[in-house]
Amino acid sequence: MESSRRYAIAKADEALLAELGYKQEFSRAFTPLEVFGIAFSIIGLLPSIASVLSYAVPNGGPAAMVWGWAVASLFILCIGISMAELSSAAPTSGGLYFWTHSLSSPRCRNFLAWLVGYANTIGSVASVASIDWGCTTQIMVAVSIGSDQNFTATSAQTFGVYVAIVLSHGVICCFGTAVLARLQTISVVFNITLCLAVIIGLPAATPKEHMNSASYAFGNFTNLNGWPDGYAFILSFLAPLWTICSFDSSVHISEESSNAATSVPWAIVSAIGIAGILGWGINVSLAFCMGKNLEYLLNSPIQQPMAQIFIDSFGQNGTLALWAIVVLVQYMMGSSMMLAASRQSFAFARDGALPFSSYLYRMNSFTKTPVNTVWFTAFCSAVMGSLSFAGPQATSSMFAISVAALYIAYAIPITVRFVFKNDFTPGPFSLGIFSLPVAIISVSFMALMHVVFFFPTTPQTDVANMNYTVVVLGGILLLSVLWYYFPVYGGVHWFTGPVPNVGKVTEESTWSTHGSVEKKRADIRQASVEASH
Repeated sequence: MESSRRYAIAKADEALLAELGYKQEFSRAFTPLEVFGIAFSIIGLLPSIASVLSYAVPNGGPAAMVWGWAVASLFILCIGISMAELSSAAPTSGGLYFWTHSLSSPRCRNFLAWLVGYANTIGSVASVASIDWGCTTQIMVAVSIGSDQNFTATSAQTFGVYVAIVLSHGVICCFGTAVLARLQTISVVFNITLCLAVIIGLPAATPKEHMNSASYAFGNFTNLNGWPDGYAFILSFLAPLWTICSFDSSVHISEESSNAATSVPWAIVSAIGIAGILGWGINVSLAFCMGKNLEYLLNSPIQQPMAQIFIDSFGQNGTLALWAIVVLVQYMMGSSMMLAASRQSFAFARDGALPFSSYLYRMNSFTKTPVNTVWFTAFCSAVMGSLSFAGPQATSSMFAISVAALYIAYAIPITVRFVFKNDFTPGPFSLGIFSLPVAIISVSFMALMHVVFFFPTTPQTDVANMNYTVVVLGGILLLSVLWYYFPVYGGVHWFTGPVPNVGKVTEESTWSTHGSVEKKRADIRQASVEASH
């Protein structure tokens, strides 16, 4: 009975993908739990909060950590729900740019799909870079703690460790799909265990002199960067926005997922929801146990606020033991993110949009994985990491770019679904009449945050302390637009959006045929049930 059900689901997945224009090239080894696992693993929670806590602490202190997280999480959930609806209707690795092309007006669909594809590619590469850079700094923090703060890494040493981490993730992501799928379950277990250990263990271990009152933890607003309080509170959103991001990763493994039209959207929504709740608990625990000397947390010899909080509570040995797990979880985040980024690049190359697409769009005959796009992603991530030599602000731009670029890629398909006339047919996951209000909230929030991402850390800034996000992201997107309109060789002359590699699917029929695929899915499942009896 179970084998018949799996066979029926596999055939329905293959039929749906064929109706969208693509042949089944990947092994569908990801179970619904593992599809959730890749999104939740990339979110990473505790290691992610550790990587970006320095954005929340100076922009409101404990109140921004607690309430900034809560407010931002609700908006992020709206974004995730809007994306989940699209992923349920058309679960394909190309995801965002595929939806954009299918739902846009013929006059602009090629350009918008091109723009979304490049924004998604840039954002995914920046996510790998920022996660692996966070892992690198956490390793250096561990070395510093172990040496009683006598070790300070040079820029070259830090970059060398970063490149080694990126390369190791490249090796891992060349493994077979089944191996990569099983790793996601392990990552989920480590993530949740680590979160609960901090939520419960940190308050129990913190000495009284470092414990804060409820009024301080929930109500103290300390603004250290100089922006007006209201704007500082909004700036603190970068911490939860970077932490609960890249949930489109589940979309990019759609073609490796079982029952993708259902498992992918629910993976997105559940990962965001659980991360929002557990993350809020972590921030509350930190707010109670961080003491009141926020400037010391930011400027301590360790240069890592969460690590300093742990040392004050657990001592050196306890912190090293816990920090080793933090580093491990962050490392697993990076491997999951590179997996998702390589699949997005594979899909974009499949449609001929990336440089050297004919080389990148190749499936390794032994592992049945896109090894070439794995190493393409690793190379681009390593190059982006070289921003670290330009100073701390340039390094910080990797974190902002990952969110800003992805929000461009998220906002456009959500918008075109309602702005242009199209034959969108919802999948199993649908909000019905609430789809439009949620989409308006999602896109409005992303538009606001795009403005915020480009502002410097403090009102008083110079060349060394400027926000490089607009320079790097704007520069790359400008180059992609110039290439699109380049005379003779530009994408405007040959790029036609998603290229079917099985059968013939017209742009107009892509969404209207989805209902028939769902009927096929239901018929096949019913047949399998009857056969089992």
